[in-house]
Amino acid sequence: METTHTTNTTATRWLLEPAHSSAEFRVPNFWGLVKVKGRFDRLDGWLEIDENGDRRLELIIDAASLNTGNRRRDQHLRSADFFDTERHPEIRFRSTSVSDIGTGRLRVDGELLAVGNRVELTLEPSLGQTEDRAEIDVSTSIDQRRLGMTWSPLGMTRTPTKLTAHAQLRRAT
Repeated sequence: METTHTTNTTATRWLLEPAHSSAEFRVPNFWGLVKVKGRFDRLDGWLEIDENGDRRLELIIDAASLNTGNRRRDQHLRSADFFDTERHPEIRFRSTSVSDIGTGRLRVDGELLAVGNRVELTLEPSLGQTEDRAEIDVSTSIDQRRLGMTWSPLGMTRTPTKLTAHAQLRRAT
């Protein structure tokens, strides 16, 4: 998707299209020999560009929609050992600063809120934008222990966890 660079004179809001978006993770397990992959099936979010061209974005993930393809593992990941979805039903990334760094890339400083913990992240997603559609792709790694996820019998669960998100957005009318 080609990026257009125009100066805004009015605020624009873009809404995430869940059916065309994804949030996934990969974590080394079994002493780093196997990677456990999973996704979250329910997510929402938005991108807002104000009159000055300043951008803000937010991604909201339903933590209980976690899906690794293994029911027993998913139940354990939803427990207090990991995501504690009963007490913390949402995972949220909220930008604090967004700047254009050229060639269709952004620098996004923000906060990841999960499991009652807040972790500051700097991301460099790609942004493609047309008149009525936008796409954002980003990948990062995080030490899940920073979110309080320290359960690891015999040191089986390794760090870091790789997080990947693809968001397709449509201009709100």
